Formats: sequence, structure tokens, C-alpha cells
Amino acid sequence: MELKQPNMGRSLPVPCVQDLAKKPLTNVPPQYIRADQESPFICNADLAANVPVIDMSKLLSADFMDSELHKFHHACKEWGFFQLINHGVSNSLIEKMKVEIPNFFNLPMEEKKKYWQQPGDIQGFGQAFVVSEEQKLDWADMFAMYTLPTYLRKPHLFPKLPVHFRDTLESYSAELRNLALKILYQMAKALKMDPNDIKDLFEEGVQIMRMNYYPPCPQPKLVMGLTPHSDAGGLTILLQINEMDGLQIKKDGLWVPIKALPDAFIINIGDALEVIVYGCHLL
Repeated sequence: MELKQPNMGRSLPVPCVQDLAKKPLTNVPPQYIRADQESPFICNADLAANVPVIDMSKLLSADFMDSELHKFHHACKEWGFFQLINHGVSNSLIEKMKVEIPNFFNLPMEEKKKYWQQPGDIQGFGQAFVVSEEQKLDWADMFAMYTLPTYLRKPHLFPKLPVHFRDTLESYSAELRNLALKILYQMAKALKMDPNDIKDLFEEGVQIMRMNYYPPCPQPKLVMGLTPHSDAGGLTILLQINEMDGLQIKKDGLWVPIKALPDAFIINIGDALEVIVYGCHLL
């Protein structure tokens, strides 16, 4: 019996922004000018300095778990975002990811075409949810694919990646799955729920890996690297692979810049988890 894949959505083929940025541009092509979006309002530094930082090692420590769990609960409830330090994912693995992702995006175009989005799909190189030729585009390239469960992996994507990159992603995928389950367990504790209630919902869940590349832009104030959005899934575990800041989150109507801590993950609680956990908590 053929297993039906979950639908990530569809997207029309678009130009490679990385290649576009290599040209001697002085003006951004009209399709990337985002007059449809207001420039993000940057809040004051005090609010930015209060973005929660959660220490996983303290959540697992008998001496600090109560106070750290209280911080964790506040971060989830009031922010929906936090930076996670001492998370237990191998530092050497993280460093490999920081090297191999740029290397992957820097493959020759003829090589990258092997991994391009196919008609009616969103996995591979391209952009997400482009449904019209007139649609405004992000100043970014994306590579996305299902990584877990393994039977969802497209034959022309994960199995065909360069060997070193594929092996690194295999390890990274497994470690992030374990980390996600640990975070969900702590959420259950904070809500005084039975951890099995969340485990049963997410243990066999779908893992999607998305990598974004933001090339230099001749007119950065006119473009969007990534259109403002909320994440529809359960948890997003974000790794920033260089020192170039750009991520902002919305808090109380203000856009808050995030300064990624070294080797930290930025955790975003997605729409589905917010709805499910809130619903379970009312039962």
C-alpha cells in the first residue's frame, strides 16, 4: 500500500536569489520590493534584553528545576519564544551544521538543480507558498524537506544529498527529535499535565527541516528576508549559523530583535501546539 505524504503546500518555481545577488545590481527587481509590508518597528532595548533564556541543564537539576521551570512556563505563556542554552545537542554536530549548510547553498547551480522544487511540491530549493506569478517574493532562498519519519523522505532529496551533509543531517535530525520531546515533557510538567498526553500526540510526529539563505542586497530596506508569519506546527527549533542578526519576534505589538546566543537554539511554540495544549489543559 502506498503511504500518503502530508501536504506541506505548493509553490511555483522562482529565480535563485543567491544567483541574482551575484550580478552587479544597483536596484532590487520589482518583484522583491515589499511595499505591501510595513517596515518592522524595532522596540526599545529594554524589551529586547528581556527575551527569555532557558537553561535545559537547570530544568534537569534537582537544585534548580523548580525556579527554572517557573521561568520556562512564563516564557511559553507570555512570549511563545525563548533561547535554549545547555540543551545537550553536541557542539561538534552544531559546528558541522554551521559549515555544511553554507557549503550546500554554495554548490554549483547545475548541482543544485537536482534538488529543485518539483511541480506541485514545496520541498527542495525555492521559496514557500508562491501561488501567483505576480506575488511578491522574499529576498532569500530556501531548502526544505521532510526528515522524519524516514518513509516521508523524497527519493531525490535526502538520500541524494552529498554524503557528508547527509550524514550530518541524519545525526542532527535525531538529536533535534530527542530535544523536542524533552521540551514537550517540560511543558507538560509546567502545565501539571500527564507527560504521556503530549508524548502520544507528538512522539511519532512529522519533522520538517528548512534552511534559509539570505544573500546581500543592494537595497535592504526595500525587501523582506522572510515574510512575517507564525509557524503552524508544534515546535520550531532554530539554529542561527552565523553572526549576522536579522530575526525579530512580535511581542505586545512590537518587533523585538533577537541576538542569538552562542550555540543556543531559538525555540518558537507553533500554532498547533498552542491550540492543542490549551485545549488539553481545559479538559
